[in-house]
Amino acid sequence: MAVTLQRRVDYPMIDSAKIAYFPRIYDLSHRFFEEAWSHICGISYPEILEKHDIGFPIVHAETDFMNPLRYGDIITAKIWLSKVGTTSCTWEYRLFNQDTTMVWKSSHVTVCIDMDSLTPLPIPPFLSEGLKACKEEI
Repeated sequence: MAVTLQRRVDYPMIDSAKIAYFPRIYDLSHRFFEEAWSHICGISYPEILEKHDIGFPIVHAETDFMNPLRYGDIITAKIWLSKVGTTSCTWEYRLFNQDTTMVWKSSHVTVCIDMDSLTPLPIPPFLSEGLKACKEEI
């Protein structure tokens, strides 16, 4: 089941055009990514990093900026995984404003890595089970 999370667009995210500066939107998506782990796998991302020495860096991203994000907007993110492989997975993001207008959509491929060697490793079962169950709602 897809995860739904919310955050407000804060003033430091805004540029001189009075809309969210695009790198800040990627930062916002990463904050959603970190928060989603607890909902998807029952474990926080800091715990995955610190206790298990596992990370999931992005190796590929495809993004469409569809409408501007403005200061004070309440963003609802729908997040799910469209593919979970042996060492990588594809995260789908759809961000909507408070008027339910889609403002951003993106697909991010992450690779499971050993944080010490920075080499790929198989996604452990305690994570892959939850990731595989996080599917788009039809």
